[in-house]
Amino acid sequence: MKLSATGYGITLPDWVSDALSDVPEVIPDRADRMRLVHALADRNWREGNGGPFAALVAETATGRIVSVGVNVVLASGISSAHAEVTALGTAQQALGTWDLGGADQPEHELVVNWRPCVQCYGATLWSGVRTLAVAGSGPELEEITTFDEGPMRDDWAAQFEERGIRVIDPLLREEALEVFRSYRDAVDADAVVVYNARSDA
Repeated sequence: MKLSATGYGITLPDWVSDALSDVPEVIPDRADRMRLVHALADRNWREGNGGPFAALVAETATGRIVSVGVNVVLASGISSAHAEVTALGTAQQALGTWDLGGADQPEHELVVNWRPCVQCYGATLWSGVRTLAVAGSGPELEEITTFDEGPMRDDWAAQFEERGIRVIDPLLREEALEVFRSYRDAVDADAVVVYNARSDA
């Protein structure tokens, strides 16, 4: 048997570098880091790369931005190419380690424009980050965007805390919802592709 593929990669779209050209390397205020995430999330779906989702990894103490990620499922053809996975993976590649919370590392945080889906929940648990900051949680994301985020545990935040990952929720929640509402307008106009798990219903 000859394999037709022996690897895959997730690459950020070219526009991300342009969008970051005037952004400082260090953003001391966490709310400002979230504002950057919102801006990237809003542009991402408009560019056609994937859903209205973005994330970044930063050093918690300094605010130095290590990586950013956007959802590139549509652009890459890879269903796991969510914003959190992209941000965590590029951070780990940049730092040369799978453990963003290792003894030789400063504490890192993941900043996301909503609570992670079930896939990104696991990716965050095993990434080594010590803080997860989300714009919000709850049913609004699914209600507005029509995305299926999967069967998330009710005690998702407590599970993070038990593993030494502090959860900050909410942070600039209304700004996240504004992005989702704009996306929903495009959904209703059949202008974007919403990818979900298959259902027998």
